[in-house]
Amino acid sequence: MVDIVCLGEILVDMFLAELGRKLSDFTAFQPKPGGAPANVAVAAARLGKSTAFIGKVGEDAFGYNLVQVLKDQGVDTCGVRFDPDARTTLAFIAKPDENTSEYVFYRNPGADLMLRSDELERSLLEGPRALHFGSLSLTGEPIRSTTYQAVKLAAAAGALISFDVNYRPNLWSGPEEAIKQIRIMLPNTNLLKVNEIELELLVGHKDLEKACTTLITNGPELVVVTLGTQGSYYYCASGHGMVPAFKVQAVDATGCGDAFTAGLLSQLVDYENWHSKLFPDKLQEILRYANAVGALTATRVGVINALPNAQKVTEFLAEQ
Repeated sequence: MVDIVCLGEILVDMFLAELGRKLSDFTAFQPKPGGAPANVAVAAARLGKSTAFIGKVGEDAFGYNLVQVLKDQGVDTCGVRFDPDARTTLAFIAKPDENTSEYVFYRNPGADLMLRSDELERSLLEGPRALHFGSLSLTGEPIRSTTYQAVKLAAAAGALISFDVNYRPNLWSGPEEAIKQIRIMLPNTNLLKVNEIELELLVGHKDLEKACTTLITNGPELVVVTLGTQGSYYYCASGHGMVPAFKVQAVDATGCGDAFTAGLLSQLVDYENWHSKLFPDKLQEILRYANAVGALTATRVGVINALPNAQKVTEFLAEQ
């Protein structure tokens, strides 16, 4: 049984070479493997979980390199498909400051959009402890229908269904379409992860408790909100609360949300019945762990190279 299966985009992140510049001030770019679900798969593997990735890349040098990166990191890639016609997606990223990112996606269409339902590696969906995906897999067809099919199969097998909104405005025709597609997915979701901007997008205001109450009534059993340097917030039927962030010397926040999600999922799937963890005392402990994974990732540039292993997280928490 695989602990965590991640579905969606794997791509090449083209980082502006210098921090503190906007994309319009580009000079040179540094390529790094990326894509939120792929990051989660690698991060969870670093934390000692068995992980697999389902997605599509171009039959090109970038695609082959990305798949090799996943293999080198211990992620099962039997669910990855190669597209001879669509190229591997690129994302150009600038960091005007350590907590802000600008994105431009070269995806017209990117191979990640082209995964069909008949290409799903069904053996990976017959018994994972969790299936994780994001809203980039809802931005077009055929990947949107494929994602619904994967969720249906994994849920039928008893998996925890984890959905990270991960809103990227320039990949949607407008916010209305994004809201529509995200809301359609909510009844199929057990764990919903959002940031402050995404929370306001979905409910129209920033009040954490009221907003999460609204989201819970639409399907999810647990809503987790990441709040950057403030920490994170959880809401479920048994209670809600804030978990403070750790103070670190942050140099790059890219991928910290993915690292956080991996930490969260790795703790939830540690137990046969993840529902037994949906209580304030347990969730405080779990989110503290996830906060630590995210914080450590922020101390190094890039994503995959910055992701901590389980020992590093344990040592960090002991020092705190």
